[in-house]
Amino acid sequence: MHVRRFDDVSEFYQRVAPFLMAREAEHNLMLGLCSVLRQGNMYQHPPYLALVEDAGEVVAVSMRTPPYNLILSEMANTRPVQVIADDVYHLYGEELPGVNGPKAWSKTFAECWSSLSGKPHRLKMAQRIYRLEWVRPVSGVSGEMRRATETDRDLLLRWELAFMQDAFGEADPEQAERLVETALLADPAMRGRFLWWDSGQPVSLVGYTGPTPNGMRIGPVYTPPELRGRGYGSACTAAVSQWLLDQGRKFVFLYTDLSNPTSNHIYQNIGYKPVSDVDMYRFGE
Repeated sequence: MHVRRFDDVSEFYQRVAPFLMAREAEHNLMLGLCSVLRQGNMYQHPPYLALVEDAGEVVAVSMRTPPYNLILSEMANTRPVQVIADDVYHLYGEELPGVNGPKAWSKTFAECWSSLSGKPHRLKMAQRIYRLEWVRPVSGVSGEMRRATETDRDLLLRWELAFMQDAFGEADPEQAERLVETALLADPAMRGRFLWWDSGQPVSLVGYTGPTPNGMRIGPVYTPPELRGRGYGSACTAAVSQWLLDQGRKFVFLYTDLSNPTSNHIYQNIGYKPVSDVDMYRFGE
């Protein structure tokens, strides 16, 4: 069992696609990231693209776009985790900020990382992946969906930062600006932002990104605190999800924070069904 790294994302994707596509929903983040990277690297540093082979068979995949967390695929057992941890530690030293991955494997990786680096780890967020194949329409909510444009740039930036603060407890202005820039300039088939308008003003934001061969990922979803409880986020999420299906997508994916039962309930009402649980760990104090 050994790690094989790739510099060329197209070569990497060709090798790992059959493995990832066997569980497309669980691997939607990796598949979407491959799609983005194949359009050109929008990140600051070269990505980490690696797989673990056992007797010539792919048994695990791992990716990273520095300076962000490592991402782990599904795998049959814990054996590949230690192999990945050793390789990532050799490459990055103690600078890795965290890991995202399937519940069992992310925990095992965090424990391996603490053993290698001497740094503590903590669970940052427990999440759940959902998949939608058909939309249950939301009724009784006033307003309509419109695609965000350049004139909405300042609002998008404010709401992107607010979403980061709400979801992760911290906001990165440079990352927020980069996400807004790419959402406004990108091919609409790859990513974008929609706003829900009511009474002449924007009241909610829903984005999409990360195309997979059959799907697309929703995110972020944000409604300002003073406008919550009116169904705007639900209506906009349902409308964007239906728009994506109308564009030919078979599935729409999203991640939820399991500590927020309200949002998990809302998405299920729209038609999203749970697929699997993933955890985010942070390293260091």
